Amino acid sequence: MKRIILSIIMVAVLCINISACQRPDNTTSKTGTIAKSNQKGETKTEKIGDDREANKENTERKEGKQEEKGLDDKQKVSRVDVPKWSEDAVLYEVNIRQYTKEGTFKAFEEHLPRLKELGVDILWFMPIHPISEENRKGTLGSYYSVQDYRDVNPEFGILEEFKDLVDRCHEMGFKVLLDWVGNHTGWDNPWIENKDWYTQNAKGEIIHPPSTDWTDVADLNYDNQDMCNAMLDAMKFWVEEVGVDGFRADYASGVPDDFWEHARSELDRIKPIYMLAEDEGRLSLLDEAFNANYGWELHHIMNKVAKGQNNARHVAINLQKTQDIYPQGTYPMNFTSNHDENSWSGTVYERLGDAVETMAVLTFTVPGIPLIYSGQEAGLDKRLEFFEKDEIDWSNLEMQEFYRALIILKKQNPALWNGDAGGEIDIIEPPDNNLLVFVREKDDNKVVVIMNLSESTITSNVEFGDVAGDYESYFSGEVFTVEERQSLKMNPWEYMVLTSK
Repeated sequence: MKRIILSIIMVAVLCINISACQRPDNTTSKTGTIAKSNQKGETKTEKIGDDREANKENTERKEGKQEEKGLDDKQKVSRVDVPKWSEDAVLYEVNIRQYTKEGTFKAFEEHLPRLKELGVDILWFMPIHPISEENRKGTLGSYYSVQDYRDVNPEFGILEEFKDLVDRCHEMGFKVLLDWVGNHTGWDNPWIENKDWYTQNAKGEIIHPPSTDWTDVADLNYDNQDMCNAMLDAMKFWVEEVGVDGFRADYASGVPDDFWEHARSELDRIKPIYMLAEDEGRLSLLDEAFNANYGWELHHIMNKVAKGQNNARHVAINLQKTQDIYPQGTYPMNFTSNHDENSWSGTVYERLGDAVETMAVLTFTVPGIPLIYSGQEAGLDKRLEFFEKDEIDWSNLEMQEFYRALIILKKQNPALWNGDAGGEIDIIEPPDNNLLVFVREKDDNKVVVIMNLSESTITSNVEFGDVAGDYESYFSGEVFTVEERQSLKMNPWEYMVLTSK
């Protein structure tokens, strides 16, 4: 069988451990040494490596797995614990402000039965904290300008109501991720009284994050041990007292690796958590802190494919590279939309056009955890305002059954599960650059995906080799026999998902 042999040389930018929060010479850098408090409340500095005994068993297990598989020494094996409940999970991002007319926790709770029927597993709540008023952008301000890490936005409700919501989610089988803003706070956060907790310029003035236009927030200084302690304590509060199951870390690369690693270790002592990093370039975040990061490169390739600027071969190269360079056990979050993309880059219909369904199928079948953003199941076709109230229209759940079918596909086929629980991707090289063909296999489960990633009809002969056999076409339910050399005719943006019988 003719296969793509993709020898990918990692780009230095992706391999070198670069801090994404580089500062000019006149600013304070973030080194991220961690301070811990002893029983007397005194502060002392500890090396992160001294605190890894709790993960020793997991580390030994993963190292054994690496030896067993005979992996190349150049491919790292993540030491991050993987919660069992995340192995076949699908993420759903909740925008409380825009979700209902009321924009409250109580109003959102009414949607939980529908989301249960949809089949999503992990509910990721955009920041729920009070929003700073000083230097606020827009009428309501940015969710990411945190006024108080231990409270909730009064527009959404009160803390007890969010606790009730988390409890209700757990009763129904959901897990809950809280969006965590670790790089900066709002200007009227009480922490601002501790000037040394923040990055300062040569004049001793607190600054907003360098190289950004985020003027509504103040940049935190991870050289300050008291600040590090306070940040970790705040994260512990939401796990211990409220019961959240993990965090999506906003601008994760703006915070030093060793803080995240220490935080993950400490939080896992409370209960097994899941961590998602808003980052793609700093893969070191996946070594000992995060389970997943953002699949931005694939996302941008999909947008370009839909516009005819890239083709299936660009997708194949990305998929192979991801498999080659990610620490074993970790993976990207794959998405066609999220809050940033919808508000700033356009709706899925603006960016993907007739390829909307095709690209959604892609995100559910390639390695990684798929994401559905608030309203996608209702065919969200408008850009939601970021700093204002802008309610989602739920009058027509036109895409609910489509996404439900994708979730069932993923859960019924272990080959499509996340990380080590799923199968690796084997890309078959077709003669047409617009045709994407790949196989994923786990134990006795095999899934074959065939996609026309163009607006033209494709007729092509594909060498399937030992992939040949009888399959069930998932979306039609019909038996489909794959020959060793298969002639295919694919309509524009047509996709076919075949599962082993």
